Amino acid sequence: MAAMIPVYLFTGFLEGGKTHIIQESMEDPKFNNGEKTLLIQCEEGVDELDFSRFYTQSVQLETLEDEAALTEEILSTLSKKHKPARVIIEYNGMWSLNTLYQNLPSSWQVYQEMMFADANTFLSYNANMRQLMVDKLLNAEMVILNRTPAEIDKEEIHKVIRGISRRVAIAYDYPDGHVEYDEIEDPLPFDLSAPIVNIEDADYALFYRDLSEEMDKYNGKTVRFKGLIARDPSIGDKSALAGRHVMTCCADDIAYNPLVCIFSEKSPLKTRDWAILTGTIRLEKHKLYNGIGPVFYVTKTEFAVPPAQEVATFY
Repeated sequence: MAAMIPVYLFTGFLEGGKTHIIQESMEDPKFNNGEKTLLIQCEEGVDELDFSRFYTQSVQLETLEDEAALTEEILSTLSKKHKPARVIIEYNGMWSLNTLYQNLPSSWQVYQEMMFADANTFLSYNANMRQLMVDKLLNAEMVILNRTPAEIDKEEIHKVIRGISRRVAIAYDYPDGHVEYDEIEDPLPFDLSAPIVNIEDADYALFYRDLSEEMDKYNGKTVRFKGLIARDPSIGDKSALAGRHVMTCCADDIAYNPLVCIFSEKSPLKTRDWAILTGTIRLEKHKLYNGIGPVFYVTKTEFAVPPAQEVATFY
């Protein structure tokens, strides 16, 4: 089996600071210690890498200027050509990350993904290019907001980022060089310590994302939520799916996010019924999850009217 090649992925929009942080990283002997590195740049900004300032004998630069060139065949060819021990990718902010994810060579694995943004234009980019903002934040481990002004509205930025990801760390890099980390408390809008965790209609999207990201903390919890029913003959007449259609950023990404529900007896619920379900979550293997997932053992069923906003959102 071929050794896995770690990929360091730097994402964000033009003038967000990606090139600058790559330059700093390559000048750091702790990071650039002669390890054979393939550096792929997917866009050209104002800043250019200054190879004269770091050890370059083992660093090979390749440029991909067209998203159509981001194919597994081309990336594999670059890998064979340079035989890198690691890969650094400065990604184009206007390209979908799925293009990269779907075309990574089998021996490449994203080791670290960081997003960089100009704090002064972050909210404007979010307002005008929400889908691309979601694309870049969804899997990032950290977002670094450069050129942070003293009067920055951290509450608003925090709200935007947490609406997309509850896991990404947030850092503010100020012009004087000091860095501050987001320490805004981010409590869930429902009480996980309650005997019955009640999920309000407006909180379903957040509940489902938190459940997906931290399943263990829901194991054994009794939960009550309103969901849209979908019957699937392949799982039997004592089981069904219940959930909501969730929109992350725009109408194009609306998807049904359900839980597998198991009833104690045959349920009269039909596809497209709305119901308020109370039951206990257990983490178990199920064929609809292709592995372990939250299986909801229903103890109480109530027919219900649809929520005021049928499509759940994060904001």
